[in-house]
Amino acid sequence: MNKSVSILTLLLFLLLNSFAVAGDDGNLNVNKNNNNGYKDVKDCFEKVNRGIFAFNQTLDKIVFKPLAKGYRIFPQPIRAGTSNALSNLSNVVTIPNNLLQGQMKKAGVNSARFLINSTLGIAGIFDVASYYGLKKQDKEDYGQTLGVWGAGPGCYLVLPVLGPSTVRDTIGSAVNLIGGDAWYNVTVVNDTQHFSEADYYASRLLDGIDFRAKNLESFDSLEKNSVDLYASVRSLYIQDRYRKIKNIDKTTETLSDDDWEELDSQ
Repeated sequence: MNKSVSILTLLLFLLLNSFAVAGDDGNLNVNKNNNNGYKDVKDCFEKVNRGIFAFNQTLDKIVFKPLAKGYRIFPQPIRAGTSNALSNLSNVVTIPNNLLQGQMKKAGVNSARFLINSTLGIAGIFDVASYYGLKKQDKEDYGQTLGVWGAGPGCYLVLPVLGPSTVRDTIGSAVNLIGGDAWYNVTVVNDTQHFSEADYYASRLLDGIDFRAKNLESFDSLEKNSVDLYASVRSLYIQDRYRKIKNIDKTTETLSDDDWEELDSQ
């Protein structure tokens, strides 16, 4: 696969995964004077960020949202199996971050889940581990680990195609490309006999489409009701990252990564 095409595919996935991250209130303030405990995140590059945000929004409307709608045409069992497999694959990043954050019990549970679901669950398509009492754990990433270690978020950033981020989270994401993601190492870096870089980029893109499809209505509601969509996304992205770093068991309204079975039963 051509390298430039592969990189573009990865960028498309990252935008999908970062676009649906806000609620329906555009008037939330995120600063150190609030009683909610959120970090003060400065929008140092607001004018540039807003321009990039508008560009990303256009891409979402033209490309990503239609893809997500098309994905919803597939039967629920197919979508659920796809979500399970992608969630299982994400453990290769979650487990090392569990260890780095001192979450030994969660690391053990996730390791057992990965082993069982990758074998008995047929590459994770079926969540057999839950049947044995090993419940699904929250995902962890290197940006969260940096936050747990005490690193401040730095300035808020909106990256082209990649979407909402902070300086800390951008650095954390880069760790995946320098050895922090075993799936990336096996496919892109080593290009092994059984897997190629095409497998990595295809899985990342599919993960993004799956995530975007789960949040179609909630993001539409946000866009319809927000006075300032940019401010809504910024505020609630920061809130969501804070909750994940502090392991607060609460989901940002439009940031749902639940299984399709759970969503379809609501």
